[in-house]
Amino acid sequence: EGPEDRGGGALARELREQGRLPLSVSMIAASRSFVRAVSTASSASPVRRYCGIITTASSPHASSSANTKHCIPSASRALRPGTLSLAAPATRAPCAERAMSTSGGGPFRVVVTRNIPECALKMLRDIPGAEVSVYPHRDRAMPREEIKEQLAKGCDALLCLLTDKVDGELVDAAGGRLKLVSTMSVGFNHVDTGALKTRSISLGYTPDCLTETTADTTVMLLMATARRLGEAIASVRDGSWGTWDPLWMCGKDVHSSTVGIVGFGRIGQAVARRLKAFGCEIIYTGPRPKAEAESVGAVFVSEQELFQRADFVVPMFPLNEHTRGYFNLERFKMMRKDAIFINATRGEVVVQEDLVTALKTGEIAAAGLDVTVPEPLPVDSPLLTLPNCVVLPHIGSATVATREKMATMAAANVVAMAKGDPLPFMAKL
Repeated sequence: EGPEDRGGGALARELREQGRLPLSVSMIAASRSFVRAVSTASSASPVRRYCGIITTASSPHASSSANTKHCIPSASRALRPGTLSLAAPATRAPCAERAMSTSGGGPFRVVVTRNIPECALKMLRDIPGAEVSVYPHRDRAMPREEIKEQLAKGCDALLCLLTDKVDGELVDAAGGRLKLVSTMSVGFNHVDTGALKTRSISLGYTPDCLTETTADTTVMLLMATARRLGEAIASVRDGSWGTWDPLWMCGKDVHSSTVGIVGFGRIGQAVARRLKAFGCEIIYTGPRPKAEAESVGAVFVSEQELFQRADFVVPMFPLNEHTRGYFNLERFKMMRKDAIFINATRGEVVVQEDLVTALKTGEIAAAGLDVTVPEPLPVDSPLLTLPNCVVLPHIGSATVATREKMATMAAANVVAMAKGDPLPFMAKL
């Protein structure tokens, strides 16, 4: 008790040199002193891990890497206040160079606007010396004002989601320090790319990671709409399922049908590959024919011909100034009366009021939507009153594997920025 109370290791060494304290006791005294220091720091200020050593914002380890020449590589778990592992390894590894702010002062700081998968958060926390601020919720977006507050505290990299509107006003809250916006999404319509470009802020995104998963969802939605799956499930639950009726709940065949894909990029091609297995005829339209279409037997046609022939019309193009509001009442009237419209791209490519009119007046037979305006869709939306409209809550890429891949790609951009390396997934501004 005496050596610990009077200063721990220093006094213990003095007593040992005088022959009054065995080595084993001095180790215990020093260790207990360290435990007390960690416990005190834990209660007084946030504790962070730097190269396996627990430090606080005021610790010399946190402000200068020169004071920390070695670390314990096995110390991968944060120590609880009042506990200490004495099982030190036989060898020690040098610490990685501490990541510094791109502005030249202080530690590299990251703001994450949602509680993303842990595998990605670990990548960020493993950046030596980095400070990572994470909004703790997954079920709601980080309020804009709170993002600005976090940026104002100093931020080198912002990891955001498509629910976060990133514009000049937001990034200016960082006071010129922000150098990277990394969005956990393939599209980045929520980001003002012009504002980033004029401020020399890089944009990272997650390309090519959700093609197959979104194609699965699109085909599922097509089949659910064609076979009236929502109505069928509701009939079981509400008791309207009665005696067998030859024409009750009859829908539209998917096999041997003609599917028209508007835009034939990666996801459009993946949808075509799946539906080809159902014996569907695949036609597509767009600015120009695609060489990849030959491998799936897809035929390029004009937009007018596609609308006249297709049993299913499936837009698969990005949202931009040319495609916003592309599907309006005029185009719905060009389609067959028994056509089914499937949208798993962006809600903004549809004039939603016109779609409601087309469904109510019989201009088209049905619609299946994974995207709407706004999101989430209000429960009093006219779309939800229509039996011939299936609405999903934007789950196109919603599998654990895909979301983890998206998160780690977004985190990889931040790690690269901290190291001074080129971004692996960088958008052109």
